[in-house]
Order: sequence, then C-alpha cells, then structure tokens
Amino acid sequence: MYAYLCSISWGEPSVKPENALYDTVIVRFSGEIGIKGEWTRRTYEKLVLRNVVKALHTEGFADAFVEPKRGRIYVKTEKAEAACERLTRVFGVSSVSPAKETTSSLMDIVQAALRLVEATVEDGASFAVRCHRVGSHEYSSMDVCRELGAQVQRQLEHKRLTVKLKAPDVAVTVEVRDEKAYVFTETFRGVGGFPLGAQAKTVCLLSGGIDSPVACWLAMKRGSPIVPVYFDNTPFTDEKATEKAVETARKLSDWASGSLRRMYIVPHGESLRQVTQKAPARLTCLLCKRIMYRVAECIADMEKAQGIVTGEAIGEQASQTMHNLRVLDEAATRYPVHRPLLAFDKTETEALAKRIGTFDVSTRRAKPCMAAPSKPATRAKLEAVKAAEEKLGVQELVDNALRKAVVLRL
Repeated sequence: MYAYLCSISWGEPSVKPENALYDTVIVRFSGEIGIKGEWTRRTYEKLVLRNVVKALHTEGFADAFVEPKRGRIYVKTEKAEAACERLTRVFGVSSVSPAKETTSSLMDIVQAALRLVEATVEDGASFAVRCHRVGSHEYSSMDVCRELGAQVQRQLEHKRLTVKLKAPDVAVTVEVRDEKAYVFTETFRGVGGFPLGAQAKTVCLLSGGIDSPVACWLAMKRGSPIVPVYFDNTPFTDEKATEKAVETARKLSDWASGSLRRMYIVPHGESLRQVTQKAPARLTCLLCKRIMYRVAECIADMEKAQGIVTGEAIGEQASQTMHNLRVLDEAATRYPVHRPLLAFDKTETEALAKRIGTFDVSTRRAKPCMAAPSKPATRAKLEAVKAAEEKLGVQELVDNALRKAVVLRL
C-alpha cells in the first residue's frame, strides 16, 4: 500500500510523538463499503482516503501522516483526539478511535496498554480486553487478552479494576496488524454512508428551512456532491431568509471535506410577482415550484449534475400531497427529482437537523413568504396549471432568473 502527508507529498511521517497519550487515529470504513465487490470496494476506499486527507488539510492538521490499509486508514498525528472529532464527519467512515501505536511484540503491547489504562480508566471501573489481529504472530488473540488482563489487575491493583466480559465500563482494545499494534479504549461513531464522489453530482434546492438542508445532507451521505440553489423571494421575504440559507449551506460545507465551496442565489421575486398577479391564487405554490424546477434543470446542465434534490415530504405542505407532487414532477422534463425526506415525519427531520448542525440556523426568525395563498390547492389539475403557465410566459421568467443568478463562495 502507500502513505502520504496531508500536503499530498510523499515521505516519512513528519511527527513521531513518543510520549503522547495518543499518536494515531484508526479510521474504519462504512459497513456498506465492505460488502461491495472488490473493484468497487477499492474505489470507494480510495475516495474515503481522499476525503480524509482533504478534511485534515482544510482543518489545519499539517502534521498528519496518512497510511491506508485494507479496511483501515491509520492517521499519525499528535492531535489525535481533535482529528477524531473531524473525521467522524467524513462520509464513508463508520467509526474512529484515538490510539497509541507500538510494535507487535506482546511485551510492548502490554506496556503501552498499561500506560493508557493508567491514564484514562477511572478507579473502580470494570474492564474487558479485546484483541483483533491481522498477520502471523507467535501468540493468539486470546493470549493477548489473558496476558494483558492479568497484568492490568496485577500492576494496576491500586485502581481496583474488575473484569467484566459483557458490557464493561471500558473495553481495552488491541489491534495487531503485521509488525505494528494499536491500543485504544474509546471508539467514536462516524456518519457512515458512501464517500462523497461515489455518486453523481446533484442540484439541491436549499430554502434555509428545516427540511431542505437535511435532504441535502442525506444526498451527500449517499455519495452525491451537491450544488445548493437558493431562490430569493424578495420582496415577499426579507434578507434574513437569505442569510439563513447561506448559513445552512456553510453548515453543510462542514460535512463536505472541502468540496462544497459555492452556491447559487437565484432572484425569484419577479417570477413570484407575476404568478400572484396573473394566476389563480390557489395555484401559487405549485406554479412557483415548477418554475424553480425549470431553473434547477438549467443549473444542472451547467454543473453536469444528474438530478434535483428537494426537501419535500408527503403531506408536509399543501403543495406536497401525492397528487400535487405528481403535478410538480411534470415540470422537470430532463432530470429526476429526488426527495430523501419523502416518508419522514417532522420529528425525524428535526432530530437529524439537530445532529448535523442546521436546526438552530433554520429555526431563526425570518419573514415568511407573503405570496402563499390562504387556501392552496391540494388536488390541482395539471391542465389548469399548464393553462396558467401559458399566460405567465414561464420560459421568459426562467431565462431572466438565470441571467440574474449569482454564485456565492462559501
């Protein structure tokens, strides 16, 4: 295999902290990657590796030295605990552990583990020893568990630790890989999914509310890089709505390993004004969204994307009944519309928004869209919608919006 620094140059590890409590982060791949065919698995693991390097580089871990192995990535850094926090946000990573590297000598493993237990395990705690090995060694995994368990009780008697094989307070884990071994006591859950870049790019309609950022994040979790598009409804909304959308896009960029750098802001107020003046009020929301879909398709053409992602869920709003979703879909003629939240209820979406860090931004006060009708259609007829669009001159509205669209660097 190969190894390299975060600067993507070749060489030896830039730091070898011998006295640090941790000097390595063990990065494990998502379970979904492990069950892929050999070629796909290797491709996905390389993508995770690339994104791990980008994430460390963008977060300033200039000392990090990254070494991939089958099923693992080992990151050598004197800031292992901080690196763990960042790497749990890389898609395709199932878990990470801050660890101490040593040799595969059983004596060295025991000594390294004793130091770690002494420093990290509270007095009176229960513990168990786990061991996983790859390669040929003079001892078995059970030998490691027995010897280390005995030495912990003998040499750390003052800590009053007790053995508990099932559900212990602390699992002292040893991972032996050929001539090296790693000792750790903590494992942090990663986000899982597929690495960004494993799937084609999508254009995501980002409103700044609770739902659409979560839909964007779910698309990213399945490996799809996103291009956020915000439709600015001024004067029917205010600047705070735009600020929320931009801030949620920046929150999403924290999960993107440096790949989410810009978003489109499309002026939509004039299109919405035409809709409110020339079309039946009960069709306002449907006509508004159908124009958005057409603009999104043009942006997908420019970005070489393969689909449109929205935050719509069944019955969440009047425009999102199953009947009306079909009416909306008819406007998108060149790209599929993906709805990751289709069957989510609001509490599930809110819980996920809190987890990914967009909830607080999305719930800030902002002026709601003043163009929304008091009695929107829930079972609109496609023929009536198309007739209204003929009077609006939809293509001209789309072209004008695209000409005035701006690209904002995040």
